[in-house]
Amino acid sequence: MPGSTETYILKQHNHIADIAASDWDACAGTSNPFVSHAFLAAMEDSGSASAATGWLPHHITFANSDGRIEAAVPMYLKSHSYGEYVFDHGWAEAFQRAGGNYYPKLQIGVPFSPVPGPRILRHPQGQISLNDIGGALQDVTMKMNMSSSHMTFCNEDEWKAFGQGGWLQRLGIQFHWYNHGYKSFDDFLSALTSSHRKSIRRERRDANAAGLVFKILRGDDIKQYNWDAFYQFYQNTVDRKWGSAYLTREFFAQLSQRLGDKVVVMMAFDGDIAVGGALNLIGDDTLYGRNWGCIGEWPFLHFELCYYRALDFAIEHGLKRVEAGAQGEHKLQRGYLPQLTYSTHFIAHQGFAKAVSHFLDEERKAIEQTMQSYREYSPFRKVV
Repeated sequence: MPGSTETYILKQHNHIADIAASDWDACAGTSNPFVSHAFLAAMEDSGSASAATGWLPHHITFANSDGRIEAAVPMYLKSHSYGEYVFDHGWAEAFQRAGGNYYPKLQIGVPFSPVPGPRILRHPQGQISLNDIGGALQDVTMKMNMSSSHMTFCNEDEWKAFGQGGWLQRLGIQFHWYNHGYKSFDDFLSALTSSHRKSIRRERRDANAAGLVFKILRGDDIKQYNWDAFYQFYQNTVDRKWGSAYLTREFFAQLSQRLGDKVVVMMAFDGDIAVGGALNLIGDDTLYGRNWGCIGEWPFLHFELCYYRALDFAIEHGLKRVEAGAQGEHKLQRGYLPQLTYSTHFIAHQGFAKAVSHFLDEERKAIEQTMQSYREYSPFRKVV
């Protein structure tokens, strides 16, 4: 549905392959691999993000009069609310009880990836504003007769700008680790209180006493048989938690092919048999923890692979942060501090938007109180 905002030409794309990778990545930059053309193309080409899975690509680009893409928006037509990690199932039920059709809706974000980062990808030399884009996306929502549009895990600037344009603002909490110039894992431990140091050392000792061999596999070092093992781990985790796998085996195969050394898998072996693994992607200054799983029962293996080995890697490579995914207040006692996350929502029906706005006002108060409570239980000897 072509259109325009001021002098910019808006175009919708049903496949990211229809957009040149160089044009997309000129807007996306390199800091966050989840919004790269390679990652999103792997989602689509593997069948993980498709009409069949309820994630129909509907990407938006804004081009100037010379045809150069000034901004890109990863967007999907959604037939459900799964795989988003910002939950609006209650909104959908209320809207449908009132006689409306909540689905399909528009989702701006990265499928199955609760990773904060930019969602409005703008060319560094472009002039289009966030306010212009927010208004244009409202128009798209209305013209397509959608109930709503949702931008999840966006950055704070996007959240504020869209809020000024009438989008509803929502907060969430994740736990991120910050590297304050640590020279080693023990250097990091020295910043914690005595009880937390002892607890982490005990967990690492028990995890490493099980006789497992730990390996870091990166880029081309990750072979197809490693991905076969990892996909089994992933399915085991899915079976325990959700009951249906979002990601296909082919998606994992394409990751190391398309993203190269940005892909890191921490893997545990019992002899020659892989028994556990944790998938990470590397940005400019951040290690992003994503999926994990194992076979068998191994003490503290989850913490060792997903948290402590990630910190080891970040310290060794001078990365500033480790983001270990959604939820999990148990991360706090292991040195991961609470961090606000942001989402913003445009509800077309004014009456329903007012009701959702009231709910979000109360939810934000609860989130802010929870953040304060978490700060009081910091594992560090002093606030960092």
